[in-house]
Amino acid sequence: MDLLTEARRRFLLQSGTGIGAMALSTLCNPALLRSAVDDQRSHPGLPQFPNFAPKAKRLIYLFMAGGPSHIDMFDYKPEMRELHGKELPESIRQGQRLTGMTSGQKTFPCVAPMFNFERFGEHQTWVNKDILPHTAGIVDKISIVKSMHTEAVNHDPAITYINTGVQQQGKPALGSWLSYGLGSENDNMPAYIVMISRGRGQLQALYERLWGSGFLPARHQGVKLRSNGEPVLYLNNPPGIDRESRRRMLDSLAELNRGTYDQFGDPETQARISQFEMAFRMQSEVPGLMDIVDEPQHVKDLYGPKVDQPGSFARNCLLARRMVAKGVRYVQLFHRGWDQHGALPSKLRQQCEDIDQPAAALIKDLEQQGMLEDTLVVWGGEFGRTIYSQGALTEKNHGRDHHGRCFTIWLAGAGVKRGCEYGVTDDHSYNIVKNPRHIRDLNATILHQLGIDHKKLTYKYQGLDQRLTGVEEEAQVIRGILT
Repeated sequence: MDLLTEARRRFLLQSGTGIGAMALSTLCNPALLRSAVDDQRSHPGLPQFPNFAPKAKRLIYLFMAGGPSHIDMFDYKPEMRELHGKELPESIRQGQRLTGMTSGQKTFPCVAPMFNFERFGEHQTWVNKDILPHTAGIVDKISIVKSMHTEAVNHDPAITYINTGVQQQGKPALGSWLSYGLGSENDNMPAYIVMISRGRGQLQALYERLWGSGFLPARHQGVKLRSNGEPVLYLNNPPGIDRESRRRMLDSLAELNRGTYDQFGDPETQARISQFEMAFRMQSEVPGLMDIVDEPQHVKDLYGPKVDQPGSFARNCLLARRMVAKGVRYVQLFHRGWDQHGALPSKLRQQCEDIDQPAAALIKDLEQQGMLEDTLVVWGGEFGRTIYSQGALTEKNHGRDHHGRCFTIWLAGAGVKRGCEYGVTDDHSYNIVKNPRHIRDLNATILHQLGIDHKKLTYKYQGLDQRLTGVEEEAQVIRGILT
């Protein structure tokens, strides 16, 4: 064998060994392969995430801002009928901290649900059939957790707490943590998108810090899409400016910003460059996503008659499905109007008319599209409502105050048990008697389904390794609802 042939043979043998070793290493540690691909992406996330094989690739959070009444929707007990009009025993209330709206009440009469409940599904789950008929139809596809609790009793600290992990302002939202850890799957879209719909009840304020990035780099903040006009302000080119001109302008601006960064080293300067580039790329993706003209009529019919109304919860649910299908990591839909301190029977019915069919349709649509198995859907608010009446107890005008000691959420898809009920409250639906779960546990569970160990998703700030689930107490994954 001549020297040339021998050299060629040796080269092929060694090359094959090298390629095999590379393949084996990427199988053992997928992050190595991901990091190579991520070098070509504008928003790759961190190389160590996910920590393990995720059940969910994406998340849709249906947030009912204001505190939906768990007593009137899911956490029903027939004994409540016998409690109607009776004073709530002090042994149940246990000196609970009250809001300023009921702290002056002299009596606390219990009020049973003003609606009819029935058992639905294979597991005979109680659901309010009058106001949640469509949700009742998917009860075998969801897990209902009745034992959530929080310390906050007022809206702003409570909604801040469940979205950011602390009651104080200034910390990153769940979506920002996901953007930071996992990055985006679509370079032309943000990893985190927020849409807001307006209900017909009492509206609580929503602040942009609820989807803010806090101490994380600014590029991880949520992008709120508007329901009217341009989805994002100034996304479209102004008159007389074409795409090529905008490209040249951004290149010049980026050069100026890089000079500023070289001089001062402020990471927010890099974030500004990144955001300008994201806005430019969104021009090619967002208009088509927001236009549902290409959706089949049978899909639109699934979401109900308001799907053609921009800004409605139904429209936003359909848009959420379209966005996660395009690689958006996290879509959060806020639906306002759940703060029913008065006229609860009528206001709650109106709120449920807005969300019942679309929420159920989202689960069905994701399942029909083959996406439910790797899309996590969460439904819930910042707390629940009290069994006692706020104000005079009348059939039409009574209300319920804020209640954080127990409330209900539900989850579906991506490794969540189907037809599951978890947690038990007492006969007054006031205190938890089995499987209490804090809102930190909910966030730990969401991260877990996305392949993240919540203890490892940290960011050094103010001398602490900050976490979404807090640094004071240990959060636990709610494994009882997972397959």
